[in-house]
Amino acid sequence: MVTRLYTHPIYLEHLMPAGHPERPDRLRALERALEDETFDRLDRQLAPMGDPETVLYAHPQHYLDNIRSLIPSEGLARIDGDTTVSPKSLDAALTAVGAANAAVDDVFAGRADNVFVASRPPGHHAEKVTAMGFCLFNNAAIAARHAQKAHGVERVAIVDWDVHHGNGTQDIFYDDPSVLYCSTHQMPLYPGTGAKSETGAGNIVNAPLDPGTGSETFRDAFTSRVLPSIDSFQPDLIIISAGFDAHRLDPLAEINLVEDDFDWATAELMDRAGRFSNNRLVSLLEGGYDLEGLAFSAAAHIARLMKG
Repeated sequence: MVTRLYTHPIYLEHLMPAGHPERPDRLRALERALEDETFDRLDRQLAPMGDPETVLYAHPQHYLDNIRSLIPSEGLARIDGDTTVSPKSLDAALTAVGAANAAVDDVFAGRADNVFVASRPPGHHAEKVTAMGFCLFNNAAIAARHAQKAHGVERVAIVDWDVHHGNGTQDIFYDDPSVLYCSTHQMPLYPGTGAKSETGAGNIVNAPLDPGTGSETFRDAFTSRVLPSIDSFQPDLIIISAGFDAHRLDPLAEINLVEDDFDWATAELMDRAGRFSNNRLVSLLEGGYDLEGLAFSAAAHIARLMKG
């Protein structure tokens, strides 16, 4: 099993105000965890800059133009109460898009069986025309469309286990039965979407979790709602919106998962990728704001991807 990792120093130059949870230290903590000999076989690659035209797979031109216009020449500029940009933020965001698309290309060309993208800023809150929740471009949505446009894929499943509901991904694909979107998330919690009743064209599967939920309830939601939906859909590609803020240490939520839960969920999705999509699986970093919880959980996830 060949697992590729994409990252880039530009992601550290997407700067936030002091004390902001979505900070460059998140990637530094993950990089330290990946220094362990367990990851010697990891195929590490420098993430490529994405073509701005591919942003238009999920967002209109005026949205891209607006993001460009908000990038400051120095200092920080605030988009909303949570979302800030700095001089290198557009480059970082486009490189996140580029890495996600390159990961899709890799699994279809056979250069890797699966790929993990360690990038910033995250993407799953970015709606068609609204940047929010630390997110500028919806990397998972763009990658799904890239798979369809560049590789003729008919069905893409996006599985989002970030503790916050991926309202942006749901918004982009709400009426599109060619993309299955499954999400486990705490509810109530930001951004306030993700009820079971939100089903789109039958392609939206939300599994909200009560505050205080632990491993057993998370695994039950995954087993009873997410996995059967994937089994019925039989995707040609699985994309994971891999947030690790459902970890028990995370300061932004109240779900009590541990590293083994992410290992288990990864194994279940790899099983489906093996059955339906010739092992093709792409995982994109989303949230995770306790540095220890993020680093250990993401490391467990990547180690499982490498084991096959």
